[in-house]
Amino acid sequence: MPATVSKVKPNSIASEMDICAGDEILSIDNTSMSDMIDYNFLCKTQFLTLEVKKKSGDIEVMEIEKEYDEDLGIVFESAVFDRVKPCLNHCIFCFVDQQPEGLRETLYVKDDDYRLSYLQGTYITLTNLTETDKERIQKMHLGPFYISIHTTNPELRVKMLRNPNAGKALENLKWLKKNKIPFHAQIVLCPGYNDGKELERTLSDLSQYKSLLLSAAIVPVGITRFRDEKLKQVDKKIALETIEIASRFKRVCCSDEFFLLAEREIPPARYYGNFSQLDDGVGSLRILIDDFKSRKLPEKLNKPMHITFACGYAALYAMEKICAELNKVKNLEVVVKPVKSEYWGEGITVSGLITSDDLINAIKNTETDLIIVPSVMFRPYCEDFLDGKTLDYVKKATGKEFMVINDVYSMKEVTEFLRKNA
Repeated sequence: MPATVSKVKPNSIASEMDICAGDEILSIDNTSMSDMIDYNFLCKTQFLTLEVKKKSGDIEVMEIEKEYDEDLGIVFESAVFDRVKPCLNHCIFCFVDQQPEGLRETLYVKDDDYRLSYLQGTYITLTNLTETDKERIQKMHLGPFYISIHTTNPELRVKMLRNPNAGKALENLKWLKKNKIPFHAQIVLCPGYNDGKELERTLSDLSQYKSLLLSAAIVPVGITRFRDEKLKQVDKKIALETIEIASRFKRVCCSDEFFLLAEREIPPARYYGNFSQLDDGVGSLRILIDDFKSRKLPEKLNKPMHITFACGYAALYAMEKICAELNKVKNLEVVVKPVKSEYWGEGITVSGLITSDDLINAIKNTETDLIIVPSVMFRPYCEDFLDGKTLDYVKKATGKEFMVINDVYSMKEVTEFLRKNA
């Protein structure tokens, strides 16, 4: 996979050099690159030479003078330019393995690459970390990493990851400690496997890493109707037990879904520390609610307007509170329409897995001026749903007007829209 340019930032050095989407960066100072780590390292200089292969096939050499830390303004198609390190596990809870055929090809890719963990916050299991990888991590002082622990019981980890190396890979945690490399931990809770006493053991073992453990997130297993083998879902009893166990340990947080299942209020912001694992649903509802409270609403719109928020059931808790406040604005009527996941099954409640037809079924009979949806419903940088259909397809099927919120943790775009119509 070459270092292919996805886009160029306006008014940047790359823009001035006429670097365009589709061009390939072959080398910097005659040094080839395997990933964004190499790229970022090689760009830390005042003078550099770029070798660029244009879309036309022509090779151009560009000499650049810049500030030491100045960004070139290039956005790449991928953070990894060579082959992504594949996942060697067959986890009992793997979401990729419980998808049907016919979705986007990228949804079937299982990576377990320490580089993506460092650069993008994806989770790794440490089961394919080589000595060469360790040498590079040490040499370049990389970290922190996001690690899928699940359990520190070696035998149980082998069983859950279905990889004979999974138990041995826990030794890599000791290597991280020896080299003072910080990490975030993730535990996918599977009732009957790593909950209860096993969870206590795991959290107790992780506590030995002290300040190197930046955060630990516990998330419930996601089960779709396409799963062959049966796993138990987290219920109210298990959710309450898990919240209580987690409360005994520092820097350990349960995802929002545990509190919803336990019928508990979402905790205050201090519970989540630095909100280190938002993408895992840990604190996303709290940060959204608190952000909305900081926004100034108009007293009245210049004409009557009806707005519908479409989202997954997991966001209903926050959106109902937000809609209650929005409905205090004169001439504004707001409702939230949770989307039932007929495609995946009722166990899937997050907005990021909503399909186009499920969205259509939820809103097609809704009388409204505007449907507001979060950008997590779509593939990055476009408006394609995970089933391959587009927002245009939904618009044609429903005849509705849509607004896409890009920052899913903020109500800034919504409140600014309302003020423009005040």
